[in-house]
Amino acid sequence: MVRRDAVVSKKEVLSKPVETIEVGKKSVSRLLDEMAQTGFQGKKLGQVAEIWADMAVQRDLTVFLGLTGSLSTTGQWKIVKWLVENRYVDVLVSTGANISEDILEALGYHYYQGTWLADDEELLRLKVDRFYDVYADEMQYRKLENTIYRYASTLDDTKAYSTREFLHGFGAFLSKKGIDSIVAAAYRAGVPVYSPGLIDSGYGVALSLLKRQKGRLVRLDQTKDMEELAQIAERTKRTGVVYLGGGVPKDTIQLSTIIKSLAKGGEEETPHEYAIQITADSPQWGGLSGCTLEEAVSWGKIAPSAKKATLYADITLALPIVAHALNEKVTKRSHPADLGWVFRL
Repeated sequence: MVRRDAVVSKKEVLSKPVETIEVGKKSVSRLLDEMAQTGFQGKKLGQVAEIWADMAVQRDLTVFLGLTGSLSTTGQWKIVKWLVENRYVDVLVSTGANISEDILEALGYHYYQGTWLADDEELLRLKVDRFYDVYADEMQYRKLENTIYRYASTLDDTKAYSTREFLHGFGAFLSKKGIDSIVAAAYRAGVPVYSPGLIDSGYGVALSLLKRQKGRLVRLDQTKDMEELAQIAERTKRTGVVYLGGGVPKDTIQLSTIIKSLAKGGEEETPHEYAIQITADSPQWGGLSGCTLEEAVSWGKIAPSAKKATLYADITLALPIVAHALNEKVTKRSHPADLGWVFRL
């Protein structure tokens, strides 16, 4: 069924002129405000910053951040940490890579600029790992895995943990040792962190070695994760989402609204009121990472009237610009959600 809107006049169709950008001394936020009045992905970049800033001043709004890929290796993790510390987000749902690979730098080591044209056999000989054009010392990478191993060794292996419980404890462990990472910042800020694909990372390596070497099996219960996320959605008056990429973190957040609706008999839809995503994936392949926010309306995940924007771009291009604009527009979120009850579950 194709929707046909009411007939409009030519004057209404041509009511918003494109703003021509002039070069001059201006702030990042002002430039993005101007770009929001242009076209193509430049317009979307401006809209993403605009909508996120709007979310930051709302009352009774819980903001979920879905974080995918391996962004911490590319100089992005301190931006995510800053977003958490200043409460631009209330709940973080991440890949395991993003919340483990930041620990390497937090331990005092570095990632290195390389080239995607490298001789990978030579890198293997040198024990250098490659992330496209970024290098890591394999022996230093093992240090971050060993840090996870040492924390996991302290856990009770007779119980099952949600990833939120596991990561909250890890944040406390890192904070006590002065290792200032994303999960450490989340621990201090009271932001729950979930990772539906946690073992697909250094966490999986560390937990597997712990089982093999010490016979201790740390069990993660992802049903507890989903139940907690659904409870957050249920107890929240309004929700907004920010997706940096797509994948499992994105759909996990989306499904929390579905569970909330089904728990009420499936008659009442409770979609997100704000939604922005930055993705390099295209929608025509049918995958969730490129799925449009408009498509999510059909599932009851995003409200038809939601303030929303999708920017098709490399996150490493867009996130630093948007974060700096946020810093200029809203220096600190005024009314973050209080989710202290989650940690008492």
